[in-house]
Amino acid sequence: MALKEPLGEAPEGVRRALEPLRNDFSVALVAPGNAFAVGAVIRVAHSFLAREIFVVGPGDWYSKASMGMHKYETIRRVADASALLEATAGRPLWVVEKDSARVSVQAVGRFPEGVVFVFGSERFGVPPELVARADQVVGIPVYGVNHSLPVAVAAGIVMHEWARRRYVEGAVM
Repeated sequence: MALKEPLGEAPEGVRRALEPLRNDFSVALVAPGNAFAVGAVIRVAHSFLAREIFVVGPGDWYSKASMGMHKYETIRRVADASALLEATAGRPLWVVEKDSARVSVQAVGRFPEGVVFVFGSERFGVPPELVARADQVVGIPVYGVNHSLPVAVAAGIVMHEWARRRYVEGAVM
């Protein structure tokens, strides 16, 4: 559960303290186009102690949306989808994209070690070239007339499902 807030501790000291607690998954945001959403995903990724966060393409994030958690995270900027593929070579790439999903996130049998969860922009989704290169494409069921979720909500659902299996069910990742 949540650690005590390290008031007065320098960000590098907090980062060092968190390093051995980091989980074996990463998050990638492709062409997010929404600085608030990026900040919110950084905050959520921090809550689940993701290994790192890739921001693919131009743009920035609002530090207020990250609630300052960007100071404690490893955020890697990469220029485009090709650079993301190069940076994550050898690791399983799981795209979260409802319209191309092969399986629901709840029906996944097991998450692989070192998985990189890829999320697209709220407007355009994940680019087709990344969907085609994905080891798995998962979807999150939605009900009602809205066909998508805010990216921070989707990221939180996927990370929670990973953590639920890791910490509650005790599954080996």
